[in-house]
Amino acid sequence: MKPVVFITAGDPLGVGPEVTVKALKSPLVQHACSPIVIGEPCSLFRAGFSERLARLVSMDTCECLQDAPHGPTEAGGLSSFKAVELGCKLALKTGCSLVTAPISKQSWALGKIPYIGHTELLRERAGKEGLMMFVSGRIRCALVSEHFAISDLPDLITRTRVCQACRHFSKALNRLGIKRPRIALCALNPHAGDNGKFGVEEKLVLEPAVRLLRRQGINANGPFPADSLWSSHAQGQYDGLLCMYHDQALLGLKLAARDPIVHITAGLKFLRTSPTHGTAFDIAGKHKANAQSMMAAILFAAKRSKAPDIF
Repeated sequence: MKPVVFITAGDPLGVGPEVTVKALKSPLVQHACSPIVIGEPCSLFRAGFSERLARLVSMDTCECLQDAPHGPTEAGGLSSFKAVELGCKLALKTGCSLVTAPISKQSWALGKIPYIGHTELLRERAGKEGLMMFVSGRIRCALVSEHFAISDLPDLITRTRVCQACRHFSKALNRLGIKRPRIALCALNPHAGDNGKFGVEEKLVLEPAVRLLRRQGINANGPFPADSLWSSHAQGQYDGLLCMYHDQALLGLKLAARDPIVHITAGLKFLRTSPTHGTAFDIAGKHKANAQSMMAAILFAAKRSKAPDIF
């Protein structure tokens, strides 16, 4: 029996339904899993969905979405939120993997949903220690902080937070088959602070964190200047990079990656993956969206999912 993968189709006015359908049409996906799609049906059928591709768990159709322009809406936010909520419940019940197509944080805000996005919801429902990480072939990175302003970083980058993220990252890399992963920490400041000239976080937070992690048996290294570290990682010197903030990870990742990138929330009670692009409202409905990242997310999830008896 093929493993079951739950897939939420994202914001119905974004490219989520389109990349979901395109990915489902791939013979690789059809061979790898038994997909169950959760989403607003009209947007999926407009994108070419048919029930021969996957089982559909249909969310309520909202009439105001039928002729709405592609962009953030309260209805789109509520529809995509309900789909993720149900997907999370089903994944918790079965232990199967969950793949989430892009949602709009602005739409969730318009719908007065009390979560910024996927990660915050999943942490509350399925594991408070969820870690945002990314994989593209041999390129792997994880984040200490995520969706925060740069001005907030000095208060967010604490020794406890860094050590916790690194431990979860090491465990996640273990599950990918790397027995004692070599993890390098990106410095927060330019030139790794240059002995305190450009900041003290390296001396006061990151270096002590590395020493503590090594005493705990984790092969942590650094901190190193992030600009040179990405090149070292791409050449195979390290198995993963622990980045301090969002763009420190995503800029290097998108330049270094040669394979489609899979976004993973590690440390939950089930595996959650997603593509690394957003709702792309500007091209939604035009059949221009590239589904490679969505397909990679489904295939990655399928390898680590299960085939529960209830299906």
